[in-house]
Amino acid sequence: MERAVLVYTTWPSIVEAERAGRTIVERRLAACVNILPGMISHYWWEGKIERAEEAVMIVKTRASMAEPVRGAVKELHTYTTPAFMVLAVESVDPDYHAWIVRETQ
Repeated sequence: MERAVLVYTTWPSIVEAERAGRTIVERRLAACVNILPGMISHYWWEGKIERAEEAVMIVKTRASMAEPVRGAVKELHTYTTPAFMVLAVESVDPDYHAWIVRETQ
């Protein structure tokens, strides 16, 4: 059984996150994306500390789709280096897992 994964990424606006999230789901790269607006980030970029208001996107998919999701994020993103992290899921409800697999075929 292929394992489920979560992909964590951030976007510069809710509008951009929603557009990208819908595209990722339409392409069947993920069963679902959750978009959480209103995050504040402080980070190093090009030698100085930056502050940005961003939206978090959590992508629910299966392990074999992580690379295609990464490709879509890079294609759809306006950042030069978008955040992209694949998080292993330790446990998932069997029915929910089946739904993720079914929707990403």
